[in-house]
Amino acid sequence: MSTSTDATASTAERYRVFAEVEARGMSATYEAWARGVATDAAVQALIDELPSPKRQPNLVFSAARLLGAEPGAYPEFADWLAEHWSAVREVALTHATQTNEAARCALHLPVLAGIDGPIALLEVGASAGLCLYPDRYGYRYTGDTGAGPARLDPVDGPSAVVLDCAVRGTTPVPIPARMPEIVWRAGIDLNPLDVRSQADVDWLDALVWPEHDDRRARLRAAAAIAAADPPRLVGGDLNEQLAALAAAAPSDATLVVFHTAVLMYLDDEGRERFVGQVDALPGHWLSVEGRRVVRGIRLRDDLPDESSDLVLALDGVQLAWAQPHGRALTWAPNP
Repeated sequence: MSTSTDATASTAERYRVFAEVEARGMSATYEAWARGVATDAAVQALIDELPSPKRQPNLVFSAARLLGAEPGAYPEFADWLAEHWSAVREVALTHATQTNEAARCALHLPVLAGIDGPIALLEVGASAGLCLYPDRYGYRYTGDTGAGPARLDPVDGPSAVVLDCAVRGTTPVPIPARMPEIVWRAGIDLNPLDVRSQADVDWLDALVWPEHDDRRARLRAAAAIAAADPPRLVGGDLNEQLAALAAAAPSDATLVVFHTAVLMYLDDEGRERFVGQVDALPGHWLSVEGRRVVRGIRLRDDLPDESSDLVLALDGVQLAWAQPHGRALTWAPNP
């Protein structure tokens, strides 16, 4: 089946699949808008003025919301879009989908805590770098938490950002008793965003789906934490920048290269090149991607999962199914 990020699919198909697979149950507004676009030839014609990679629903809808489109019924949105299309088109052409969901750190933390530190953390597709601060946020894991506390705070006390993650299934998540020690953090992005820039933070805000007020508040709080100690971010293609940035990590720290829902934007050749590069690096590789994005990972069909779940893997071995925005984990027994 085509996905909304498949640049070869028609605009109607991309928006239909986005409504049925990605937005359903996650955003009533975006589901309604996407279903409307999928059957509206006039709006499709506007969107088709954009280059194919820029027609994705997340980008078009976020550009509209940055410029003032309000959540509501599709007919009102279609009228607004037609009136403001020139400005929306310009934002879509000059921006990219760079969702920076700090809550994804709740997916990464159990893995990072099991790695011998200190850790040098390198994120590809880092956006503004908010996922480079897992040790600066608090966590609440609910469900069968197994050994360890359900609540975990930074070593210097409670954080303004507390991430909630539901533990699904029967296998306990290895929740750590203390934070991993992170001594270096850096990231790569085609267009790094600056947490000290109001315009950049406003764009990140527009990328948060309309009904997700908790994510919007978390974004602002996480941006304030990052702004107090801005990360090292390098602009450019991840395949071109990875080796040099990894070489800059301290030699006495364990390098961990990680990414979440990033490789889906690369073609097959780009993905294979990245996997080859990261395999050749010292340290570890933490990936959280769609189930068919990274070849060679044996999927755990013995675990219950949702169709939208991502595959959380360490060094190419699946450890869990992960809700894309960090809301839930289903841990695998005997990975």
